[in-house]
Amino acid sequence: MRPTSSRRLMPATLAAAAALLLGSLPGLASAQSLQELYEAARAFDATYLAARANADSAQYRVAQSDALARPSAALTASSTLTRADPPLVAADTSMSSGVAVNGRYPLFNRANGLTIEQARKSLITAQADLDSAEQDLVVRVAQAYFDVLAAQDALATTRASKAATSEQLASAKRNFEVGTATITDTREAQARFDLGTFQELAAENDLRSKSIALDTLVGRTGVQPKPLLVPVVLPAPQPASAEEWVTTADQQHPTVRRARVGLEVAQLETSKARAAELPTVDAVASVGGSDFRGSKYSSSGFTNTASVGVQLNWPLYTGGSTQNRIKETLALEDKARNELEAARRGVGQGTRVAYFGVQSGLAQVRALEAAEASTKLALEATQLGYKVGVRVNLDVLNAQSQLFTTQRDLAKARYDVVMGSLKLRQAAGQLAAPDVEAANRLLAK
Repeated sequence: MRPTSSRRLMPATLAAAAALLLGSLPGLASAQSLQELYEAARAFDATYLAARANADSAQYRVAQSDALARPSAALTASSTLTRADPPLVAADTSMSSGVAVNGRYPLFNRANGLTIEQARKSLITAQADLDSAEQDLVVRVAQAYFDVLAAQDALATTRASKAATSEQLASAKRNFEVGTATITDTREAQARFDLGTFQELAAENDLRSKSIALDTLVGRTGVQPKPLLVPVVLPAPQPASAEEWVTTADQQHPTVRRARVGLEVAQLETSKARAAELPTVDAVASVGGSDFRGSKYSSSGFTNTASVGVQLNWPLYTGGSTQNRIKETLALEDKARNELEAARRGVGQGTRVAYFGVQSGLAQVRALEAAEASTKLALEATQLGYKVGVRVNLDVLNAQSQLFTTQRDLAKARYDVVMGSLKLRQAAGQLAAPDVEAANRLLAK
């Protein structure tokens, strides 16, 4: 029979584990929420800021195209000195100068109208790109946030497991000294303790790497994320149908919106290529003056001129350029149509995978919660068996390892479900700032 000193092993083990788990967590008063770090990343992340600047520039590209439908004016000026060498007559030198303002106003130009419409479509593309960048930022911040929490939990469970192994090692040494256990128990506990030291070092380095990644993303140092609120309640995705998510994704996903606009732009390009066969009509006007100073044998003086009229330009033959351009744009239109279909299929597949990933994650969490309760009972039973002599030290070590591994996997599975929910909304093109707030409500206050 084992000595009675092992009777308190289970309470002491759990107490040590709880102390290490709590001690490894950052102080909640100084921790930052997901919402706070997301706002910090929006003002710091270079990738997102570049996408936002590109979206801001789109409005100016549209304004440039609008100028095609407006009148334009240009000022021209010239000055010319003419001298004959050898002179034909005495003092055969003249000076002329002039200035004019020329204006043009398009009365009919089908290609210009289509170009303006294409430019306005680019606003939709720019907004889709910005939405995609913002959704990507949400996912990157949340992933880095929960990666740090998962690394903290892994380190905490590793330390708790090491502490429990250390206590088991001490018990095995005491039992060996009094002759109630063999050296095998001590060596098994020592080997497990040494392995725990290695795992602790690896977990510390992993936490350090994950913390650096989060700090770099949000532009801060020493960021301490808040843990999940206990008890953990993970909401199921709504609507509870993969096809409803796919239908929404087909309408809202930035990739599909961009591809759909790409097809519309390609169709406009075909219309613009056909418009090259049409005439253009412009109203033109000019006002100016010229001054001529010649030799004594030529006339001199200042002349004012003004003109106004309508100018027609109708291409009659372009050497086949226009017809081949039309054929090219028709092929590119077919390309854009297939790209839209590929985008819709890809988004649909990604949305279905994300939806079933969340459903599977929720099932895994429930299974691990049940496994945690079972492994706790198994550890209690194993330690009781060790006390009465029907279990050996290795059995206790294995049961302890199984419990802490299950607790680590459970914490990771919960973070994966939260991340999976955000990625599902991203896959459906719905991810936005309110979703960050919803995820933030799952964290400790």
